[in-house]
Amino acid sequence: MEAGEGVGSGGHLAPLLDGHGSGSGLDAALLRRLYVGHFLARWGARMWEFSVGLYMIRIWPDSLLFAAIYGVVEASSVAVFGPMVGTLVDRLTYLQVLGLWLLVQSSSFIVAGISVTALLVYDDLKVTSFPIFVALVILTNASGALAALSTLAGTILIEREWVVVICSGHPAAVLTNTNSVIRRIDLSCKLLAPVLSGFVISFVSTEASAVALALWNVASVGLEYWLFVSVYNGVPALGENVQLRRESSVGAALPSSEIVATSDEEVQTYGQDAADWRVGVTKHLSILPCWESWVVYMRQDVMLPGVALAILYFTVLSFGTLMTATLDWKGIPAYVISLARGFSAIVGIAATLLYPVVHSRVSTLRTGLWSIWMQWCCLLLCVGSIWVSGGVASAWVLMAGVAASRLGLWMFDLAVMQLMQDNVRDSDRCVVGGVQNSLQSIFDLLTYIMGIIISDPRDFSELIVLSFFLVTCAALMYTLHVYRVRKHLFHLDKIIAKLGWIKTS
Repeated sequence: MEAGEGVGSGGHLAPLLDGHGSGSGLDAALLRRLYVGHFLARWGARMWEFSVGLYMIRIWPDSLLFAAIYGVVEASSVAVFGPMVGTLVDRLTYLQVLGLWLLVQSSSFIVAGISVTALLVYDDLKVTSFPIFVALVILTNASGALAALSTLAGTILIEREWVVVICSGHPAAVLTNTNSVIRRIDLSCKLLAPVLSGFVISFVSTEASAVALALWNVASVGLEYWLFVSVYNGVPALGENVQLRRESSVGAALPSSEIVATSDEEVQTYGQDAADWRVGVTKHLSILPCWESWVVYMRQDVMLPGVALAILYFTVLSFGTLMTATLDWKGIPAYVISLARGFSAIVGIAATLLYPVVHSRVSTLRTGLWSIWMQWCCLLLCVGSIWVSGGVASAWVLMAGVAASRLGLWMFDLAVMQLMQDNVRDSDRCVVGGVQNSLQSIFDLLTYIMGIIISDPRDFSELIVLSFFLVTCAALMYTLHVYRVRKHLFHLDKIIAKLGWIKTS
């Protein structure tokens, strides 16, 4: 979809065309409310994301098993129900999605905080009352899974829908800059929320951290709702009926009987074999829940970049649950882990600042190519940490490699997201967003399954090697997509000409 297409073009966004602030012509006050609401919503999610690994390894010490089981429950929930969430967002009105998202997310984090507090305070439950212990663990896992699904609905609503509608009718650079700010806010929460949680855990108690999580969600949910509703009321395009907006899109969604048909354009672009391959895969998808959503995803020209991005979720090379639990096991204090994670987020924020600059000089496609290989180079340091003697020294090298790789990772994430925003039509956007997140969760789920299989922290190096191999596969897959679209990877004529100029000079 081009920047000027879809609902919200022309007169609908006339009130937003004043000024030249960070929104490049959008109403600065409305953008600030959108950004603040997004910040508040993401803060609680990032607190839980960092702390849950520490909670689990302290509930069941000296093993990654509980941390991995939690990851399996959360990731499998999103993998199975992600397409349904995308379809739900597509069918409900924006205000209905907004209310459902904030209510379920805040309630889930409150329940999770209370159940974790009980497990930590009454740490002898596993001996004195094992059924209650199991019930609290199940409640914690179920609450985390519900929170993840509601967060997914919010992500689709804000990042895939509202941002696109608000920016339509403006130059493409407006969408690029707004995407960067939204991602910068998320990474700022990833920086600050874990630092606060880490200091509370290290210098107060783990129980106090869980209580703080619950209290945050109690205090912030009302303000979040007010901020988002004020943005909704201030942008006329967001207030239009969702179904009417879908029907006005260029090319209505295809019925299921026509989805698997091979288009002439696909044959001309990729050849008959590639088109036949797509048809074969989409037919097999009929056994999956919400299979039509998966088939719609398979028809997208940006499917391969989406799969490459999803593969990056099959990794322990991030400050996620498994790596956080392993670092804690190695004796790295919680506040040090949170500071290292914070530095990683600073690098990610730098990526959001660098992305618009790089994007203005090269295409979105090429920005993604350079970014993913930049990430690959930085992760070589993580592989090298396996041979560093001493557990603490090895942990520091590992953290350094992961932090440095965030520059390439988040630029690649932004590039793929913008490719989808530009090339997925309005009628498919929510569905594709739900399937993309589901696919990412499938690979995230595989990570935790490997964590269950290799649950001894002493064997974490095996997970490092596997993760690096998969990043390599993702980079090669995206490179293949670039070659298929551009028919080349480098401007060899320009390189040769430049080399010839250097030689003659």
